[in-house]
Amino acid sequence: MGILSGNPQEEPMHYGEVFGAWTAVYAGKGMIASYQTLLNHAGDEDLKKLIQEAIDLGNQEMSDIEMLLKNNGIGLPPTPPERPKADLESIPTGARFMDNEIASKMSADVAAGLIAASEMIGQSVREDIATLFGTIHNQKAALGMKILRLNKEKGWLVPPPLHLSNVDEK
Repeated sequence: MGILSGNPQEEPMHYGEVFGAWTAVYAGKGMIASYQTLLNHAGDEDLKKLIQEAIDLGNQEMSDIEMLLKNNGIGLPPTPPERPKADLESIPTGARFMDNEIASKMSADVAAGLIAASEMIGQSVREDIATLFGTIHNQKAALGMKILRLNKEKGWLVPPPLHLSNVDEK
């Protein structure tokens, strides 16, 4: 029996898996901190719910990946401090992130997270790691759909130029 056969949890992680998982935790913790701050800037109640959902999802993802790293004897990246709650009205208008800007940032973050999760799935040798990041990928895709719907409903979506076919013109 080879080193990569049997129970995946007993197999060693390769350097790509270690780096990808560690980086996911490092970036994810930064994202959670930034969303805690953005929650203070949001005025729209639907957007606030999605930001909180993203924070909760991020915390669950970080917990799962941290457990993987701990179980494999890998040190964890630093955790930024929790961001304090602030009153929206106390943030000057010119210094405040607007709701559409927050939703746009969240869309971009989800897109980047989908790519990172896909990369981890593709480079994983251990099935448990590929499965973990597959679950994360699916959860991010579902969150991305909610953000897209919100952007459309609120009129915040700025589509690229639409391509209209010239074939029908006569």
